[in-house]
Amino acid sequence: MTIQRILPSARLSEVSIHNNLAYFAGQVPELTIEQNAYEQTKEVLGLIDKLLAEIGSNKSNILTAQIFLADMQDYAQLNQAWDEWVDHVSPPSRATVEAKLADPRWKVEIVIIATC
Repeated sequence: MTIQRILPSARLSEVSIHNNLAYFAGQVPELTIEQNAYEQTKEVLGLIDKLLAEIGSNKSNILTAQIFLADMQDYAQLNQAWDEWVDHVSPPSRATVEAKLADPRWKVEIVIIATC
């Protein structure tokens, strides 16, 4: 049983791969922390794209997404960015919940599982 860890640190790995399934850590904004939920979501989805490419995958291989919003009033902005990005032929299952995020400047955190 082999587990591959992508970008590990002392605290977490950005992606853990086992049996061709990639389990992503929660992806959060790094550059747009002072921006609105639309801009933060676009950045986070871009980070997910980069990690997918690093493991030889792409967004059509996402099985499920869990989205955490600091405020459900940002749901429309989240959906705007998501709808511009998602693979419309192979959309993943998805859940969106309101949650208190670790950094109060973050408006969104996204966790995915994908095949690779």
